[in-house]
Amino acid sequence: MQERRRLQQSGPLEERLAEEAARLRKQAQGTHPGIERERLIRRARQAETGAQLSQWLKPSAHRLPR
Repeated sequence: MQERRRLQQSGPLEERLAEEAARLRKQAQGTHPGIERERLIRRARQAETGAQLSQWLKPSAHRLPR
């Protein structure tokens, strides 16, 4: 059986997604208004949402148990 190669991640997923969102927003600032800029901004928003997703999924102390 062939062994899988393991990839060591550089940091937590939330951190990597936040960095990617910041990079995309910076790249969007350097482009002219248009389709490409909107695409970069949309991808940045998606990365930001993904970075916050784990916070939304964690049980909160404010919620009552069911």
